Amino acid sequence: MPKHVGIVACSAEGAALCYRTLCGEVPALMGEYMHPEVSLHTHPLGDYMEPILSGNREAVAGLMLSSALKLASIGAHILICPDNTIHDAFDIVASQSPAPWIHIARAVGEEAKSRGYKKLGITGTKYLMTGPVYPGILEKLGISSEIPDAGDRERINTIIFEELVNGIFREESRVYLNTVIQKLKDRGCDAVVLGCTEIPLLVDPDDCPLPVLDSTRLLARAALKEALKE
Repeated sequence: MPKHVGIVACSAEGAALCYRTLCGEVPALMGEYMHPEVSLHTHPLGDYMEPILSGNREAVAGLMLSSALKLASIGAHILICPDNTIHDAFDIVASQSPAPWIHIARAVGEEAKSRGYKKLGITGTKYLMTGPVYPGILEKLGISSEIPDAGDRERINTIIFEELVNGIFREESRVYLNTVIQKLKDRGCDAVVLGCTEIPLLVDPDDCPLPVLDSTRLLARAALKEALKE
């Protein structure tokens, strides 16, 4: 039997995309209408925002662990979190978790390495872009990274929290993100990480200046691979 996948959610749009990927991409392997058992738990995004804004990693970890314990109690074998920013607390969570996790940046990094990318542009919340979630893992894989400049980081952050997490996807925001990604390309990046789990709902890979690494879908696919292991 496939392993039971537990989704520790944070924002609704990103979690929904992860869930749809888990359920929608596997019938070719498991048969029509089939997918691994999937459960999801989320505290309100508002509960996460205060500790995110104050940099309280322990409080973020507490919320993640609360979800993890609930999911493990109903049988989840694998845990994933389709939110890049709160992976800043991953080390605390992993050390106390009742079930093993797949780190979103590792799923992205391993895909980048398999495609031969050497330098990634990182997009996401301003907390993610300036934080440690991606650089350490990418460096161990021999991949360097760049982030947008301060002004672009602030505007991307505003787009995420005022538009994307609320299910608002504006054409002007899509064009703006493409402009930022072009700047990253001009600085030598050969691919871009869509490191906010809602950004893949806005950016069109066919219209993007760089090849995209969709963190949400890559995490879901890594979970599917693990769930289907013999």
